[in-house]
Amino acid sequence: MARTATRFECQECGESYAKWQGRCDACGAWNTLYEQQASESAPKGLGTGKGRQINFVPLKGHEEPPPRRVSGIAEFDRATGGGMVPGSALLVGGDPGIGKSTLLMQVAAALAGKLSCAYISGEEAIDQLRLRAARLGLSEAPVRLAAATSVRDIVATLDDGEAPDVVVIDSIQTMYLDNIDSAPGTVTQVRSSAQELIRLAKRRGFVLVLVGHVTKEGTIAGPRVLEHMVDTVLYFEGDRSHQFRIMRATKNRFGAVDEIGVFEMTDGGLAEVSNPSALFLNEHDPDVSGASVFAGMEGSRPVLVEIQALIAPSSQATPRRAVIGWDSGRLAMVMAVLETRCGLALAGSEVYLNVAGGLKINEPAADLAVAAALVSSMAGKPMPPETVVFGEIGLSGEIRAVSQLEARLKEAAKLGFTRALIPTVRKRKGKGRSLPKMDMKIREISHLVDLVSLLAVPKKSSSESES
Repeated sequence: MARTATRFECQECGESYAKWQGRCDACGAWNTLYEQQASESAPKGLGTGKGRQINFVPLKGHEEPPPRRVSGIAEFDRATGGGMVPGSALLVGGDPGIGKSTLLMQVAAALAGKLSCAYISGEEAIDQLRLRAARLGLSEAPVRLAAATSVRDIVATLDDGEAPDVVVIDSIQTMYLDNIDSAPGTVTQVRSSAQELIRLAKRRGFVLVLVGHVTKEGTIAGPRVLEHMVDTVLYFEGDRSHQFRIMRATKNRFGAVDEIGVFEMTDGGLAEVSNPSALFLNEHDPDVSGASVFAGMEGSRPVLVEIQALIAPSSQATPRRAVIGWDSGRLAMVMAVLETRCGLALAGSEVYLNVAGGLKINEPAADLAVAAALVSSMAGKPMPPETVVFGEIGLSGEIRAVSQLEARLKEAAKLGFTRALIPTVRKRKGKGRSLPKMDMKIREISHLVDLVSLLAVPKKSSSESES
């Protein structure tokens, strides 16, 4: 007979322990262990029983795959890889109030004109969902609404008769299975509820969209295995005080990762931004020092964004370094290279760096643009007008080449930029120079000293170096 044992599971990583302790040894989180009831039964061997044989099929099928579910919201479809695949599961995460439910309501309404869509909420009542739909101007959309939290009831409803084409569950942390003795939102409940819903979606062939809460660290709450169970993971980023929202694909089994969709929060919901570069540079002033324009890549899309830097004198023993939208460790590296290899005095100054528009930049190609903003702020001179900058900086001060150079330059030329500071294009073996031909003045830089000399920044004197 099975015995019931008490286990303690970490709500951050899912690790289980026989007794309670204050800190999880696996992930290092404090006060995240909660009591769970587990059934202990004697393990049964597989050698005595006879399993059912599985059938193998060839890699190439005879039938055409079903078409993707294209919503018509271009930015959402871009982030999902060109539309949602039938039978797939998507996980959408983001901070509270960022606009996850608003966007998915718009997506469901856009799909409802040609497909059967169901929106199941475990957080809001039907009247609240109708109020949101009225605010978005979607009251006439044929979306089926329901307010439920029992996975058993949801599975029985969706498995009875003809299943919908798209099902939105808002959110997975509110769902529960009544045969598990734990509260909704715990590791066991989230994992088991998601497993049941995903199994049904793949068996019946509908698209399942799960909304996930995030922790204070910015990761989706619940077990990490939840992101492995789904086919696509989309993070909704942005500051609630800012109008821009960015949907970023961090996992996609049916498309490219690191694709982004850009939206703007308006009174009527989220409006897609077809040309984010023009929007991010809308208030760029070329006559102000401490600003540079970076030509970056987000997936397959080139995006131009303004990087702002401010260097101010400090009276503190440890000057402040504040970074928004970029890696603070990489800023420290760029400053160290500027001081050591180029002779600039930055150690005694406060440094503030900001990526305008709320976009977060992760690629090393932004090194040269950050250095250009810092050098421009220190010299008190603006960058040459209509200039884009990109390149990776090495510890010796050399400027390293970056990928997709031509796509970056074409996007800059499309927005009216006439100059570019780029890494030196090396000659490939057996080939000539591969610099693209376009109507731009392109200046190649091989070392960071070339950037400093371009803006004529005074270097620190030998007496300052000795002191």
